[in-house]
Amino acid sequence: MSEFDGLDGLAMAHLVRTGQVTPAELLEDAIARVEEANPAVNAVITPLYDQARAEVRGALSEGPFQGVPFLLKDGGAVGVAGTRLTSGSRYLMDNISKEDGELYLRYKAAGLVAFGKTNMPEFGLQPTTEPEAHGPTRNPWNLGLTAGGSSGGAAAAVATRMVPIAHASDSGGSIRIPASCCGVFGMKPTRLRITSSRRHLGVSARMSFLSENAISLSVRDSAALLDASAGPGFADPFQAPRPERPYLDEMGREPGRLRIVVSNESPTGAPLDEHAVAAVEDAARLCESLGHHVEYGVPRLDVGGIAGPFAAVTSHGLAWDIARLERQTGKVALEEHFETATWDLIQRGRNSTTTIAEYTDGLAALQALSEEVQRFQQPYDIWLTPTAGTAPPPLGSFTSTPEDPTRGMRASASYLPFTTLINVTGQPAMSVPLYWTADDVPVGAHFVAPYGDEGLLFRLAAQLEAARPWAHRKPPTHPEEKQ
Repeated sequence: MSEFDGLDGLAMAHLVRTGQVTPAELLEDAIARVEEANPAVNAVITPLYDQARAEVRGALSEGPFQGVPFLLKDGGAVGVAGTRLTSGSRYLMDNISKEDGELYLRYKAAGLVAFGKTNMPEFGLQPTTEPEAHGPTRNPWNLGLTAGGSSGGAAAAVATRMVPIAHASDSGGSIRIPASCCGVFGMKPTRLRITSSRRHLGVSARMSFLSENAISLSVRDSAALLDASAGPGFADPFQAPRPERPYLDEMGREPGRLRIVVSNESPTGAPLDEHAVAAVEDAARLCESLGHHVEYGVPRLDVGGIAGPFAAVTSHGLAWDIARLERQTGKVALEEHFETATWDLIQRGRNSTTTIAEYTDGLAALQALSEEVQRFQQPYDIWLTPTAGTAPPPLGSFTSTPEDPTRGMRASASYLPFTTLINVTGQPAMSVPLYWTADDVPVGAHFVAPYGDEGLLFRLAAQLEAARPWAHRKPPTHPEEKQ
């Protein structure tokens, strides 16, 4: 077992700053942990060991995470010049980033040392990480179950202690779902909290649902990383409201007596399994024991109306992204390059007969739904729900076939009764690992705050972490547990 096992990123950085360890020692330890744990879970699909070794031999930024090993999700805004960026797709297996992405540059400025990229589903379209290009990421608590998606590689890496924190992104639950499945902490920030620059894989309407951040072992690491990476880019047309104070400062502040509304039923009408209900009710009891006011309620929304507009934005946006990639790479996109469900979405976007007016009507419907959610939540400080509709399902649960290319998307919709809705509203939300089933599988609790108020979530998360710590819980695939 590593002598650094169980330390979060800020603790590791403290050791570096005080001269107790070198960045090179931390890096070699992290590489050894990846080599030990990765064969079982398949979290890291692109090692960047030599590049990282060269980096730690030079002068690292003296940021809050100075010398801390870090993993990047294999897509999005974290392109690294000269390295492969595939977004989980065969189409991009030979795609090499020409320049560093803005978010990667911010991570470097924070002192992080990126030494690999983590697995994700093709273009982040599924709540499970099973890309044909790289093979499935397996849940560290039960290798037959999903690790969640789309940031499943990141969550599995943190759960097995390869790293204490890893980059992740979320456009329908892609931070929170894998955090729930793998028993770690995942925070989706407010829309536009971090620059929306997406030059590496295109910019489309579907990206308006996206937030970047991380999956972490500790709450304070998530707060410190958001402090280091938040803020607009120089060309961003919009930005989130400024926080009242640094997020790390929220760790020492009491949340006060919060008004929490709890939903143990789904507003979509999709059934919740016994584990999802047990997890949210357990979290509600914990909050009540901490002095918060808790009551139950379910928003009466036309959430069924989300499916059509969300699918339209996704298919049109994906088709636009692929067209842009064809121009950038000079590589014609063919059916053989993509998974069944992805190709079906691309074709629907390309061949859609939707008019501009109908498409805009769909966007307006999503905005109206956001307003309804705000009205439901307005009397309360926090909305508490299950993160997912079920405990982590078996691998293969979201697989589509040529005969039924939309099977995976339909299964995803019933599995995600809450998280996708919060990507539409743009609110900050987090999955907190407070509950494990009798079979020792984690099921997260999902906390949603008003738009722009990540600080409230961090204060509450720190309180929950102190009341019911989770960092000591290690999955069977952890090297210590296998001995």
